[in-house]
Order: sequence, then C-alpha cells, then structure tokens
Amino acid sequence: MNNKYPLLVIIGPTAIGKTSLSLRIAEQFSCEIIGVDSMQVYKYMDIGTAKPTPDERAVCPHHLIDIIFPDENYTAGRFVEDSEAIIKNIIENNNIPLLVGGTGLYLKALFNGLFDSAPTDHEVRSKLKKRLEGEGREKLYSELKKSDPVSAEKIHINDTQRLIRALEIFHVTGVPWSQHVEQQKSLENNRTNLLQNQKVLKIGLTCDRDYLYGKINNRVEHMVTEGLLDEAKTLLEMGYGPFLNSMQSIGYRHMINYLEGIWTWEKSLEMLARDTRRYAKRQFTWFGRDPDIKWFHVGDQDKIVTTVKDFIKER
Repeated sequence: MNNKYPLLVIIGPTAIGKTSLSLRIAEQFSCEIIGVDSMQVYKYMDIGTAKPTPDERAVCPHHLIDIIFPDENYTAGRFVEDSEAIIKNIIENNNIPLLVGGTGLYLKALFNGLFDSAPTDHEVRSKLKKRLEGEGREKLYSELKKSDPVSAEKIHINDTQRLIRALEIFHVTGVPWSQHVEQQKSLENNRTNLLQNQKVLKIGLTCDRDYLYGKINNRVEHMVTEGLLDEAKTLLEMGYGPFLNSMQSIGYRHMINYLEGIWTWEKSLEMLARDTRRYAKRQFTWFGRDPDIKWFHVGDQDKIVTTVKDFIKER
C-alpha cells in the first residue's frame, strides 16, 4: 500500500457544523467522507439523524451511511472492519480518507483497537442479573474476586454492568476477562494495521456552549419542520418497534413518547432539546480525553483549511 497519503478526521459534538466544514475540505482536497456516526448507518432514519442531504452527498463520495436496517445492530467492531476496507480503497483511488462524525467509541476502536472480544451468552447474563437482584452485588463481587482478581481490582462494586460482564465471560469460557483483554491486546499489537503507517490529523470543533445550545435548539426546530414526527410514524408503520435500539435513540424516542401519549408535544420538544444538549456535553467529555485532537473554534474555518493544507504538504 502507498502510505504517503494522509488521513483526516473531523470530530465534534452534534449540531456544531461538521458537515459543512467536511464538504469544504473534501471538495478542496479530493477527499472521500467516511461517516463516524452510530445512527446515520440506518436506512429510513434521515431527519432524526441529521444525515447529509442528497445534494451534500453529491459533492463527494460518502461511506457508511444507509447501510443497515433499523432492526439490525451495528457494532464498533464492524465499524473498524468496514472503515479499514474503505480507507484502503480510497487510498488506492488516490483520494484522501476523511472521517467525519461524533461517535467517539468508533474512533477509539479504529485507532486504539477493540480489546473485549470475549463471547456473549444472553442466557448466562440473564441468570446473573436475576442473581444480582436476589443475592445482591456483594455476593457477585466476592465471586468475581475469586475467579478474576485482576478484573475485580479494576471494577467498582457498584458498576454492576461490568461486574455481570466479567462473570459472564468467566462462566462461558472458563477464562478470566483480564486474560481475554491481554490476549486481544497481543493480537492488536501483532496485526498489520494500515493506520500505523498513515499520517493522521484529528481536527476537533468547539465553540461557546451557549452558541452550541442555540444551534441545537435550531436543529430541533428544523427537524420538526422537516417532518421528524412523520418519519417516526412511518418507521413504526413499517414494523420497526419502539424498543429497538435505533428507535430508542435521541429524536425517535421523543416522538414515540408523544405518539403514545406519555408526553405532550411541548414536553417532547423540550426533552428532545435537553437530551441533545446532554449528549453534546458527553461528546465534549469523551473527545477531551484524546490528546491527539487539534481543537479549533468552528468559526475558524479558513485557519482549519490552512492547517489541513500544510499537513498534506508534509507527506
């Protein structure tokens, strides 16, 4: 593989303006965009996921949008497999890969690897949850300390989700979770990763919180005007039930709560804006842990373009 090509990343919270910037950069530097969004992968879910419009997608090739149905699951592991294959093809086509989105877990998996490859068993997990209710977390935590003391040191007794996961892995495989992690790290370190030889520029977009919250409020109004409620109705009519992961996401669950009479229309919109603001805050927190991100105010687009240009020249 020709490794002289750079890899660009644009990340930031929802509604901040990633799409418009990515299109400008893609058009100027011959990029193909790879979506890093856990919701835009779903077909039929356009308004609530704020997908790029058909006109925007016509500017340059877009990948990992509209690839699965709302009743399918899409994991970080599959994102890594899909995006690595797409990056390889983009580079072979003499274009530049541009990853754009706000799903931090996907980017972490791509650049840092996925270490929990242990199998799952829903029956075992269900039994453990019943035991948790009946016996209490102290009993299960004591069991974990005996079977996997390394994981027990890292898991707080109140973190029942990871507690159950660690016990599930041991019960299913007979091998402690900590050993699975070490084995997977070894595999990750030994595998040939096309990203290891790629120059990467991670651009993070930020702005004043009040400004962002105003943008979020405007997005909620735009989604409603564009027909978010009708989109949710159509999905329900197509047989995609309200308890699917996709239908429990921001926007869709709010419309469903209105349709089911749980909230008034005003309450639904209020909660939609609130939950979107909270999501944006979580995104800032997540991306703030990545020391490789170069942060720019969203209004400094000329400065960002110059940074990208200089970065590409250095190859």
